[in-house]
Amino acid sequence: MKLILKKAHAHFYRLAVGLFYMICYPYLYFLARNPRRYRSIVRMRRVIATVSSAIAGIFYHFEYEVPIDWNKTYVVCPNHAASIDISAMCAMISGDCSFMGKEELSESAVTSLFFRTIDVPVNRESKMSAYRAFKKAAEKLVEGTTMIIFPEGGIADDYPPRLQPFKNGPFRLAIEAGVPIVPVTITDAWHILWDTGLKFGSRPGICHIFVHKPIETAGMNPDDADALRNKVYDIINQKLTGHDH
Repeated sequence: MKLILKKAHAHFYRLAVGLFYMICYPYLYFLARNPRRYRSIVRMRRVIATVSSAIAGIFYHFEYEVPIDWNKTYVVCPNHAASIDISAMCAMISGDCSFMGKEELSESAVTSLFFRTIDVPVNRESKMSAYRAFKKAAEKLVEGTTMIIFPEGGIADDYPPRLQPFKNGPFRLAIEAGVPIVPVTITDAWHILWDTGLKFGSRPGICHIFVHKPIETAGMNPDDADALRNKVYDIINQKLTGHDH
């Protein structure tokens, strides 16, 4: 019975996201026709993510190691075990931001408009696609747009989730652009909703997110990417391990 209720809640959450997105779609479509409306699209996505989660009783609590000025430019690297991690990042960042995500999101009903306008799709199986995506992300950083990249590259099949090895891309990108990396530990969102929620369902609750202090990359060179990747991995993993205990 408990699993049935949790699965019903997962469907309700997905319905809330879909319905609220459709209500906002005419305005989003209008904004998408004008590239200069970039910031308005970002803000609308933040509203959609926050409100649709709240309708399902899902809320986000952010704790900061140091204050973050989201008007500055960063590469944000969160761990990833739940689809609501995306909504959490939308709710967290008040400045201009874009996701780099798998190419399939360009075809999803809810995310396609964003990946056609403000986000960067990537086919990780194609070196050429990956090259173009990272070049586009580098251009966005130069323009002052924060990039959100899940360094695990996706949600693994492990349950309970374990932090997966990080890919090098986000760290090379930050070093080459000379912008700080912001590690983010999403400690317990998977308890609320793991993956898409279709297997184990979901429930109302508060997702706790810890935002670590930015790591400066000024003075680093591409050869430092491995060390930076390992440092960020250790920061997030230690936070996750401490939370589990």
